[in-house]
Amino acid sequence: MTLTAPISRLSGVRPLVVRLASRPLQIALAILIGLAAAALFAQMEGERGVPPIASGGDFEVNGVKVDVYAKDADSARHAGWRLAQRQAWRMLWTRTHGNAGAPALSDSQLGAMVSGIEIQYEQSGPTRYVATLGVLFDRARTGQLLGISGQTLRSPPLLVIPVLWDGGSAVTFERINEWQRGWSRFRTGESAIDYVRTAGSVADPMLLNAGQTGRRGRLWWRVLLDQYGAADVIFPIARLDRQWPGGPVVGSFTARYGPDNQLIGSFSLRAANDGAIPAMMDEAIRRIDLLYVGALVDGRLRPDPSLIIEEPIDPEALRIENAADLPVESFDAPGAATTGTSSFTVQFETPDVASVGQGESLVRSIPGVRSAATSSLALGGMSVMQVSFEGTLDTLRTGLQARGYTVTASGSTLRIARRAGPAPATPPQP
Repeated sequence: MTLTAPISRLSGVRPLVVRLASRPLQIALAILIGLAAAALFAQMEGERGVPPIASGGDFEVNGVKVDVYAKDADSARHAGWRLAQRQAWRMLWTRTHGNAGAPALSDSQLGAMVSGIEIQYEQSGPTRYVATLGVLFDRARTGQLLGISGQTLRSPPLLVIPVLWDGGSAVTFERINEWQRGWSRFRTGESAIDYVRTAGSVADPMLLNAGQTGRRGRLWWRVLLDQYGAADVIFPIARLDRQWPGGPVVGSFTARYGPDNQLIGSFSLRAANDGAIPAMMDEAIRRIDLLYVGALVDGRLRPDPSLIIEEPIDPEALRIENAADLPVESFDAPGAATTGTSSFTVQFETPDVASVGQGESLVRSIPGVRSAATSSLALGGMSVMQVSFEGTLDTLRTGLQARGYTVTASGSTLRIARRAGPAPATPPQP
């Protein structure tokens, strides 16, 4: 780490050290102050964010090993990829059907079904190609052949705060670590859990720190979850214990959820050395995902009702509160109702770019909507729209339901999804 910039900033304190300390102590204090300033500089200026990969609904097959020969390096690589596709197809069929009798498909058919190949490890020579690959199969093209129409079980959106205990201290997003990296590269498309993952940049290290896991106040959690568009929170916790420097590493992993930090399950894994920690983290995340899915199936993992804060508003109290102290005569037309403009958050599905504009246009068509703009875009997932509306939350919910949406309310946030079948006709504008 370069210390030039931080040390130059400390030049102003050198005379004070010379007057108060002897020469050896002066040098020691200068070194300690320089290291502290360098650490602070690195924390403020360094990169902390690890953006999570975009996870769709593709089927993923990892750990496909190939070792092929050909006339040249390019031919060997292409032959290795074709072989990986055939092997991955058989592995996927065995995983979903429990037998090895996968239908025989040509390379062109497999190529149309494969949406991507991930290089996990590779070595290439003049005529040889050795690699470990991950193969992604498009769900829409592959699901029908596998007899899988789609995933019916799905959790509400859950905010992920990964906590790592290493060296006696707990971190989340304060610095980049292998636990954070593992969750960022985890493909969530095949999971029944709707994970809300953050990059760990900007304000995330301050809002989503390890101390936050011990907070019990529901009001603060509701504000925080609304900020990230989630209904509840989960805490996957990893603790690393090194047997000796450069030796085995024992990882203890725990799955917890909710503001009360309730336990779902735990297990331990062992890595041969520090170099094997990333692979151990990936396996731990896969098993933690299974724990959360199991808890969702048996009913333990469900949103905490205390996180939904809905206080009924007394119209009479609202009228009195908004009334001016001075007497004012009202000249409104008979039958006209005076309502204030409120801001609401609407979460809506955006599988592609066109769905963003369609969703905004449909919401703007509701009487009383003054503005509707997407504030957080997530193509292939749930985007967030800020809506300015003259009326109550129930009125806005009724308008969305009349336009073919299934609406779920949580505080001042509405989560909408298209109902199956043809959408009803748009009600005429008043």
